[in-house]
Amino acid sequence: MKRLFRIILPLPALLLALACSDAPKTATKKDPPKPVEPVSGRYAFYQMYGAARSWAQDLQGMQMQSITLNEVKEKDGKYPAWRVTFVSDSKRSAKTFTYSVVTAQGLNKGIYSGSDENYSGPRGQNAAFPMQALKIDSDAAHETAAKKGADYSKKHPDIPITMVLENIKQFPNPVWRVLWGQSIGTSNFSIYVDASTGDYLQTMH
Repeated sequence: MKRLFRIILPLPALLLALACSDAPKTATKKDPPKPVEPVSGRYAFYQMYGAARSWAQDLQGMQMQSITLNEVKEKDGKYPAWRVTFVSDSKRSAKTFTYSVVTAQGLNKGIYSGSDENYSGPRGQNAAFPMQALKIDSDAAHETAAKKGADYSKKHPDIPITMVLENIKQFPNPVWRVLWGQSIGTSNFSIYVDASTGDYLQTMH
């Protein structure tokens, strides 16, 4: 016959064991969420390009523009949101995409696309450009333009800076147009930087 043995703990040891088993577990400290940061134009462009590949395999860029938001401030050529229009010769269509780091001011976080539009070739001075032509990022172009436009910025410190990527007839490569103002139509001062080489090209008054 097998004998059963019980281990009888002294009362103090028993109370200590019970106390340890009932002690609340220390919560693991979580790192505070990182603040949302603006992104460069080239980064946003390729995020949208990847999504647009399912729409058309032969797509090219037509124009991209930075978007300012109150929730996340732009900084040195990086912005919280960007808008790009791609075109496809095979589909004879254009489609506009947006990329935003937050949901704000009518934009959804992430990548969203609009409806197809008719496309039949160059639009005025603007023509499509291949993806590989975009070698210089918006922050680098902004730095070049900031140096060339330093005097103007000192005189107009409150004018916001907008960035537009486009391919226009007067230059051999697509360009970053760094403009002081909300849009091309309202800007009185802008600087062109080559988006393939990073070279300063021209100042427009």
